[in-house]
Amino acid sequence: MVNDKSILQGVEMTDYYKPAIESHRKTKGKFAVTSLMALETQEDLSIAYTPGVAGPCHEIADAPGESYALTMKGRSVAVLSDGTAVLGLGNIGPAAALPVIEGKAVLFKAFADIDAVPICVDIDSDEALIAVGRAIAPTFGGINLEDIAAPRCFVVENALQDIGIPVFHDDQHGTAIVLLAALKNASRVVGKSLTDMTIVISGAGAAGTAIAKILRCINFDTDVCMSVREVLVCDSKGLVSPDRDNLSSAKKEILGYSNRTGRSGTLQDALAGADAFIGVSRGGLLCADDIRRMADDPIILAMANPEPEIMPDEAKRGGAAVVGTGRSDFPNQVNNVLAFPGIFRGALDAHAVSITQKMKMAAVNALAESVSQPTADRILPDPLDKTVAPKVAQAVQRAYDGG
Repeated sequence: MVNDKSILQGVEMTDYYKPAIESHRKTKGKFAVTSLMALETQEDLSIAYTPGVAGPCHEIADAPGESYALTMKGRSVAVLSDGTAVLGLGNIGPAAALPVIEGKAVLFKAFADIDAVPICVDIDSDEALIAVGRAIAPTFGGINLEDIAAPRCFVVENALQDIGIPVFHDDQHGTAIVLLAALKNASRVVGKSLTDMTIVISGAGAAGTAIAKILRCINFDTDVCMSVREVLVCDSKGLVSPDRDNLSSAKKEILGYSNRTGRSGTLQDALAGADAFIGVSRGGLLCADDIRRMADDPIILAMANPEPEIMPDEAKRGGAAVVGTGRSDFPNQVNNVLAFPGIFRGALDAHAVSITQKMKMAAVNALAESVSQPTADRILPDPLDKTVAPKVAQAVQRAYDGG
């Protein structure tokens, strides 16, 4: 485990840090357990616990599906993390990650009325985290994997697809879903077709890989997904290209659906003639001159936090037509809270055993359609708009049920 302080000292402090610490200290975190049954009388105790509790136990033993109606399973999700890839903080470990995972839990409750339970575990292998996921599956209706470094996040998610409940890595798929919804509406604003676009992604980790896959419809049926013309993925060393001899197996896989003409060079080289830039890497990578290299009316979705790959005013100075970031103090915040509560609500309501590609695309479309008339400053709903999650949930449930 890395030294937590060495990471935190390198993080830019904001005006919210001090009041956040004070608030968390006052409440001792953000998560609490509340009883849904009265425990005032002997009869109350006999119904909630012994001897009455044997009744629902027998029901579930005879018909396991009854656990959705008789226990917390039908309204609960585990938020499972090892703290190895906390947004903006890195590998800070499970204890330091807990405030973030608690935060995820309260977002589930606020936007989708899901009782999410934060579970931060100290593990040292892929197999150990997989074992945790399998062991807790009977209790929950789904598992949201969170803040787990690549490639572990890929290995764990893939290994847990057979446990009978949805397992969804939000840093991958939630980001990709919200991003595609934003891109669909941004393309309407600039009058371009997604299928004609060349898109540059900065960041070849979990989020960048998932975004590249959804843009190129990898593993998606063509009746629910339309592929963009080209995706170019860049890491810290430039374009992920076939002439590089330092590619990991995961980046070699990326070449199977990106950079089909074998281009090489820097991020700036990749931007030449591109229609859109998507940033899931680090702040301060681009300037106005870089944006001028792109096609007319480029779309910039720079999602690094707390500093975007390029600030909105600088992007617009370079000619950007639409700019979005991961921050709440600029227009067009690309925030996963627009996706994951509704996705899991729909999955729970459907008693789904997985999050299918059709369900993901249903979430994309429902989210995009939540803004009927997109503008340059409004390609996504406000993250605090509580009407969004029910729309996403209904679309996701219909997609799973075959509607």
